[in-house]
Amino acid sequence: MSTTPAPARPPQTDAERTALARRAAVASLVGTAIEWYDYFIFGTASVLVFGALFFPSEDPLAGTLAAFAVFGVGFFARPLGGIVFGHIGDRLGRKGALVTTLMMMGIATFLMGLLPTTAQVGVLAPILLVLLRIVQGFGVGGEWGGAALVAVEYAPEGRRGAYGSAPQIGNAIGLVAATGVFGLVAMLPDEQLFSWGWRIPFLISIVLVAVGLFIRMRLTETPAFVAAQEAAATAKAEGAAPVEEQIPLRRLLRLERRPLLIAMGLRLGEGVFGYVLLTFVLTYAANYTDLDRSDVLWASCIAAGVAIVTYYLMGRLSDRIGRRPVYLLGAGVAAVMTWPIFLILDTNSFPLVVLMMVVAYSIGIGALYGVQPAMFSELFSTRTRYTGISMAAQLPSMVVGLWPYVATSLLISTGGDPWPVVLITIAMLGVGAWCAVLSRETHRDDIVDPATADRPAGTS
Repeated sequence: MSTTPAPARPPQTDAERTALARRAAVASLVGTAIEWYDYFIFGTASVLVFGALFFPSEDPLAGTLAAFAVFGVGFFARPLGGIVFGHIGDRLGRKGALVTTLMMMGIATFLMGLLPTTAQVGVLAPILLVLLRIVQGFGVGGEWGGAALVAVEYAPEGRRGAYGSAPQIGNAIGLVAATGVFGLVAMLPDEQLFSWGWRIPFLISIVLVAVGLFIRMRLTETPAFVAAQEAAATAKAEGAAPVEEQIPLRRLLRLERRPLLIAMGLRLGEGVFGYVLLTFVLTYAANYTDLDRSDVLWASCIAAGVAIVTYYLMGRLSDRIGRRPVYLLGAGVAAVMTWPIFLILDTNSFPLVVLMMVVAYSIGIGALYGVQPAMFSELFSTRTRYTGISMAAQLPSMVVGLWPYVATSLLISTGGDPWPVVLITIAMLGVGAWCAVLSRETHRDDIVDPATADRPAGTS
């Protein structure tokens, strides 16, 4: 049975090509927004309610620590999801992988909203939470790579950075939605929040999933994927390609180890700084400042709203000046801001916290994160691209996923002094910056030409 899909009719005019590129970008954005909404509400709930509901303890921080451990479990499932869906996406097509990941995430998140608590069913409650978290992690492991490729591989010439920012914009929209919804339910009295209010963000996700599935089902395969499949089928028929090189992961590890390691380092720097902003500042503010729990949530929501614009601008800037300079800009800004973040939280000033979060998201995360879809995609050949960028994003996630747990443990051990967290974050940003220096500049490379479908972009 052949795994080669029937080639779609290529677009005949510039107008058709532009329309297809925009449809792909919208499908990437909407689906990613929904999936990251699901993921972010778990992180927020870990800080606000999961400790008390699923890991009750006399020490609130101990409960939060246990919830962060479960949060980290999902990150260990992500590389496996990246391998499985990367293989599906590289061998069978991007569309099927993206539809499946969206369904997995949506169903797992909806079921979380129906879970009984430890007070109701005892130890079964945290066990069920862990299992659903693993399903979430498995799904998201294959989501980002496919969403990035659909946007990048359909992008017009010279616009891969701008179009590739679509899944990152979806990430920001998901964060806005997640923090906005939890910001509202966090305003409820504790009795209502902990009894039924926390369930609302999880249950309403099922409606969003239905919308996302409708949009993604209308996708077609990208020209780059179709060209690569045709080239692979020809090579196989002529006996030119060894069987092992037809397996994306094996081919990746044999021929493209260097770009894989570089992309992993780029992701590590961004991921550690990103989760300082996403989860750790909320823990620090809740336990060591007088800020209300909803203040940091609203500050994150506003900052993510600004990032919706800046992710696109950073992607577009990378089309003009290159991927590396934009990433290095973000690494520098993030490193400089890491320590002042906590000084500003200590002021208990909501306007200052909003300003700090906006700058950190829009320039720091904006440059580091906004450029990744195009930058990562251009490092790998079409036949291994889904697997390559998925592994590059998800293997470091095992470290990133434990970071909220480790950072909170360090905070407890130092009595609230964030210095160890600051130093480790800056060191990881340094790793990312060094990998950016080592990487090739790829923003002018061709990734769609069938003649180069078997080779990393820019090679000869």
